[in-house]
Amino acid sequence: MAFQIVINLVIAIMWMFLSETYTLTSFIAGYILGIILLLLLNRFIPGRFYLDRFVKIIQLIFLFIKELIKSNIDIVKLVYTPKPDIEPGIFAYETELKSDWELTLLANLITLTPGTLSVAFSNDNSTIYIHAMDIDDIDESIQSIKNTFEKAIMEVTR
Repeated sequence: MAFQIVINLVIAIMWMFLSETYTLTSFIAGYILGIILLLLLNRFIPGRFYLDRFVKIIQLIFLFIKELIKSNIDIVKLVYTPKPDIEPGIFAYETELKSDWELTLLANLITLTPGTLSVAFSNDNSTIYIHAMDIDDIDESIQSIKNTFEKAIMEVTR
């Protein structure tokens, strides 16, 4: 990835020198030209195209914002219900993530989403214990986390 960024910067700087205009617009035009060249020559350059990861990061941010809004609406509904029928509890979530960075990101995303809190990790870091304000179906909660946050984190890091 870093190699591709360096190549793109070199192409942008060379474009500025060849066009003999040393402005930001010329640099941006060269950078866009570099992106196009890297896309065309992607099979000759090792690794995944570096803007793919950037797009996946943006998608993860939007996914978090969407889940944040949905959970806030759910919590407001629970709070304003006259006699709420909630079942708080702690459940174990088995994760496929391995690195400390991935696990920390997942735990923080779960904690930052209202109604859930990452309580602890197991000794081998394969299980996260999560407290939820309202657990109707544990399997549904597990699949929700697995299909949203964990899947998006794996797309960014792998």
